[in-house]
Amino acid sequence: MRILVQKFGGTSLSTAEARNQVIHHIQRELENGYHLAVVVSAMGRRGEPYATDTLLDWIGSNGAKLPAREQDMLLCCGEIISATTLCSLLHDAGISATVFTGAQAGFKTDQHFNNARILDVNPERVLEAMKENKVAIVTGFQGQAENGDHTTLGRGGSDTSATALGAALRAEMVDIYTDVNGILTADPRLVEDAKPLTVVTYAEICNMAHHGAKVIHPRAVEIAMQAQIPVRVRSTFSDEEGTLVTNPDGIHDLYEGIVDRFVTGIAYVSNVTQITVEAQEGTHDLQLNVFKAMAHNQISVDFINVTLSGAVYTVFDHDAPRALEVLKDMGYSPKALSSCAKVSVIGGGMNGVPGIMAHIVEALTKQDIQILQSADSNTTIWVLVTKEDMVRALRALHEQFGLNR
Repeated sequence: MRILVQKFGGTSLSTAEARNQVIHHIQRELENGYHLAVVVSAMGRRGEPYATDTLLDWIGSNGAKLPAREQDMLLCCGEIISATTLCSLLHDAGISATVFTGAQAGFKTDQHFNNARILDVNPERVLEAMKENKVAIVTGFQGQAENGDHTTLGRGGSDTSATALGAALRAEMVDIYTDVNGILTADPRLVEDAKPLTVVTYAEICNMAHHGAKVIHPRAVEIAMQAQIPVRVRSTFSDEEGTLVTNPDGIHDLYEGIVDRFVTGIAYVSNVTQITVEAQEGTHDLQLNVFKAMAHNQISVDFINVTLSGAVYTVFDHDAPRALEVLKDMGYSPKALSSCAKVSVIGGGMNGVPGIMAHIVEALTKQDIQILQSADSNTTIWVLVTKEDMVRALRALHEQFGLNR
């Protein structure tokens, strides 16, 4: 049995025109001989009646103290509305379909409400439906804890549902449908000549997602990578195949030579604050004390540079006042630079290649952009710049590495 998982996001279901396109994609793949599991998000975005953020806003204006467990009960409603609406439209089009909640589809999670982790997926009922030639529609973003409570998987949870279901079903492919035609070399809202990518590796898209690209959630890609299931990121409003996400060997087999590129894309995270803490002479426990304190106060840290003289790291702007207060209460005199941005140069081909950092510095120096901090890994080099310089930095680096061609 050839199995394909399709995932449709909120914008793919928000209007009658978009829903007609969803029906079209389902019909096409049924005609191609696939048995389908279709994962759906809540319809629309904030302001539209059934969107997840709209439901949260509703609670915010009606007491604003709903516990996390009960929030998850409410948020599960958005995907159920999407799934049953799609089911009705499919039946109207003469396509047999049935709906499963996350729990009914076999998603078992921990009890971390609002951001649960998937422990297991047992898709027995989904498989039974497909064997009966029904389209199995599954509510994304949700599961069930061992005690039967409803849980949700956090932001990007429907992507994670889709790849986890694909892994459990041993699907041939997972198609993630969104409002853009695949993954681009940069954010097209900021870099006008950003180009679509035909194919990327799991590691590259994981890094792009972790460092600001919002096309697909990194947890979803990690699951697909572990299961070695290809993922396509496609547009709901086009029949083009979009971007294929697979392993390097798969890329080499399909697109000979494309693995020779050094840089795949440029991503960014804005609204971060750089914090510098200097150690007092004769002390050696600053780093331990600082990062234990940040963890104890649940302040996420990033872009960490540790030296003999102290530590430099970033936090989100909204966490900065609390982080600085904690440090001052510990007797330190931290320095802070707010409104910064982390710009990332990402590419599976840069590992071991000399000169990449030199190209980055050259591009930014030509634009009189100061590098406040830098770090690197096998597939990514990060630089910290002021938010004021962020867009120019993105464009300069995009052009420097020929991504506009």
